Order: sequence, then C-alpha cells, then structure tokens
Amino acid sequence: MPGLNPEVAVHKLAIHPDAVPVKQAPHRMRLEIEQQVIAETKKLIEAGFIREEKYPTWLANIVLVRKKSGQIRVCINFRDLNKACPKDDFPLPIPELMVDIASSHSIFSFMDGSFSYNQIKMDHEDEKYTAFQTLIGVFCYKVMPFGLKNAGATYQHAMTIIFDDMIHEQVECYVDDLVIKSKVREYHLRDLRIIFECLRNFDLKINPLKCAFGVSAGKFLGFIVRYRGIEIDPSMIKAIVDLKPHKSLTQLRSFQGKIAFLRRFISNLSGRCHPFSALVKKDARFHWDESFQEAFESIKRYLMNPPVLAAPIPGRPLILYTTALD
Repeated sequence: MPGLNPEVAVHKLAIHPDAVPVKQAPHRMRLEIEQQVIAETKKLIEAGFIREEKYPTWLANIVLVRKKSGQIRVCINFRDLNKACPKDDFPLPIPELMVDIASSHSIFSFMDGSFSYNQIKMDHEDEKYTAFQTLIGVFCYKVMPFGLKNAGATYQHAMTIIFDDMIHEQVECYVDDLVIKSKVREYHLRDLRIIFECLRNFDLKINPLKCAFGVSAGKFLGFIVRYRGIEIDPSMIKAIVDLKPHKSLTQLRSFQGKIAFLRRFISNLSGRCHPFSALVKKDARFHWDESFQEAFESIKRYLMNPPVLAAPIPGRPLILYTTALD
C-alpha cells in the first residue's frame, strides 16, 4: 500500500531526551494463539507495514484483541513508549457539533478508511522505537500503528490538509470516520465525485465493506444522523434497557457513564439521577433498594421512546424551557 505522501503527514514520536528506554518482559501464549500471531505478523510483513529490527532499545509486547468475527487483531502495548512522548495538541473536532452539522441534510454517504492509520508513514528515524517481539523475531513499524499516543492527532491533521475547505461543506471528518452530506439529493453524486477525486489525488484508501452510499440515514460517531435530526443508536438503548439491577458501585458508575453520553436526549437528567447520589458518597454502603430501582426503571422507560434532536427552523416558533435553582 503506497500510503500518503510524507509531505502531507508523517508520524514523529518526539521522545523526551531524558526518557529511559524500556524493554517489556515477554508474555506467554497458548500454542493456538501463537500460530495466529505468527500468521498475522507474516501478513504485516507482506503488506510492507513492518520490518525486522535487530538491536531495539525500546521493546513492547503484543496485545491480542478479539474481533467480532472471532479472529484476533494483533496490537502492541506502547504504554511505556507513550509515557516518554509529549502530547500533540492538534485539536480533534467536537463530536456533538459535528453530528449537529451533519444532520438536517437529505442524503448521506458514510465511509471508513482502509487500514487508516497504516496509510501514514512513520518518521524513518523513529521506526526502531516501535519495536515489538514475536516468536519469529523482533519487528518495528514502517507505518503508523494503532496504539501510539498521538496517532489520532496525526491522522486528523492529515484529513484537515486533504479536505481543507470542504470540511463542514460537503464532508465531516472525525479521524477516519467520514460522512459526505448533501442538502439536495440531485447534488450528491457531484459531491461524491469531488470527494473521490480528492481521495485519489492523495492516494487515500477507503474500505468498501464499511461504506454506505446515497442513504437517508446512518450511524456517525455513535448516533443516527438523518434529515429530521439526530437519534440515539437503537443498539445503545437496548444495552441500557437490558441492564440488571446494580450490585456494586462500579456497575452504577458504568451505567452513569452510558447515560451521560446520551445526556442531550434525556430531559432533567440530573434530577432523574439524583437518587443515585446517596450511593456514590464517600464511605456510603452500597444497598440497592426500591427507590434506586424506580429511578433506574424510570430512565429505562424514558429511553424506550427517546426524542429526536433537531435544529431550530428559521421562521418557526422556538419554545425554551428553563429551570431555576436556589
């Protein structure tokens, strides 16, 4: 895979000069897992993503992530390397604003990058620092891998250069998630042609299996975007509705995190969650009684018929509800 021109983007680590290199101790794996890791490593070699590194100073372990298909994805534990690198402060877009901007269009196309991060090359001098160990040798990345501290910022920076003034007009881009949007259906093919020409000029690859073209609605950044507004992803509602009564503070905090993501869709969320405040106090004994269960079920019932968030319509009345606190 040729990848993006280094003049557009290249990933640099900028390791702190005083950082002490770390070599992680090797992990043991079951035989069947070892064979899968070897097979995945050979695929990376054939794709030109990695090369052998004989004398590494930094050395990381492999972390195995199981895909929905049951297969494994080989990731690298860059925890120690990431600690030695400064944070790239290139701003990522605010997801809620992007979803708002994308809605109220009549037709969409959703696209996802193919080996997104791997389309950006590593700085040649920094390749050796990404070294990881396998049963068939020590290798390092020639392309930007997942797991590096500033990989998302580097990719977003590249997308900003590639799409430039098309962002917020024909396209919204959050790292490798793209949505092409048109207010007039007849103009959508024209907008797609502009985007595809841009992708071709920069040699940016898209995964056709993760694309949907010319649709009236689709999932973007965890929400359903359509002409009439923004909706909650039904799978997210189901995950919350199917929750059992909480048996620990950890489970309660997990639930609070889920509904906090949906806070814009739940009116008076703080009031609905107020009963739980007694359980999260310091040194409070966790006892799930009927009052907590009723508050829990109330939020579930509300989400069974969630609202649709829509932008104000110019020229139409806008009613604003407020609350006053002492």
